[in-house]
Amino acid sequence: MSFTDGPGARIVGLGHYQPTRVVTNDDLATEWGVDTNDEWIQDRVGIKARRFAAPDETVVDMSAAAAGKALANAGIEASEVDQIVVATITPPTILPNVASQVSTRLGIHAPGAYDLNTACSGFSYALATAQQAILAGASKTALVIGAEKLTNIMDFQDRTTCILFADGAGAAVVTASEQNGIGPVLWGSEGRTDVLHVDDDGYIRQEGQAVFRWATTKLAPFALQACERAGVSPEELVAFIPHQANVRIIDHIAKRLGAKNAVIARDIVESGNTSSASIPLALSKLVEEGGLPSGGPALLFGFGGGLTYAGQVITLP
Repeated sequence: MSFTDGPGARIVGLGHYQPTRVVTNDDLATEWGVDTNDEWIQDRVGIKARRFAAPDETVVDMSAAAAGKALANAGIEASEVDQIVVATITPPTILPNVASQVSTRLGIHAPGAYDLNTACSGFSYALATAQQAILAGASKTALVIGAEKLTNIMDFQDRTTCILFADGAGAAVVTASEQNGIGPVLWGSEGRTDVLHVDDDGYIRQEGQAVFRWATTKLAPFALQACERAGVSPEELVAFIPHQANVRIIDHIAKRLGAKNAVIARDIVESGNTSSASIPLALSKLVEEGGLPSGGPALLFGFGGGLTYAGQVITLP
């Protein structure tokens, strides 16, 4: 499927990485002393478990692991990459950026390398910027990565947030293509900085009910617009991969979107909310499991802090 006439860009390989430590809802109560239980968490957000990175494991480590897997799955050598974009809100250092460190780790010579921060919509923003660089002739092969170590900014005394977040990474290899496999991005923001932010104490804070109301009342029309820009009806979608924020939010948007034939990603159940990593992580896992047809159209749609949102229809690799 091509979304526009003429050449463009497409995803040719995916990869993901999750830390080995699995943390259940009961673990949060028994090991971290969180005032919660499995039934309470599953009923409100749908999460059964999540992954926590080791103390010495960084966003760079996870990014490089996911990117290396994506390159192998695409059959592309690291030497061919000329652009690296990393979406993250949890870099281990501000300078150098994560993308430059991934470049060094993978032995990629002199790529354009930059990080991007729009929180949970980050991967869709990063994919769009990489695509636009390819369309402009500034790049031919890009690594687009979403990665987070949210355990670094979690307050385990705040049960409204610590039950939600987790660590992980996902990556996509994007190349120039004779047929365009990435639809036009629909992106925007509402300039609300009060409901989801990192406080002065360095911890992530969220007004959960405000985010839930925004997500369930405002976002479905934007997801539909992303389909319209790609010339794809919701009924044609074979997959809908939204940000993994909350099962109830995912199901609400999917129902209003009308993607009745699509596989709906619900990786949050086993992975928690991994912010910028959630879309590529869920997408890569579904493709690896063989649950999605190659060449079919899938809608990616991220939303989060800012409040920002972004989505685009892609052709599955």
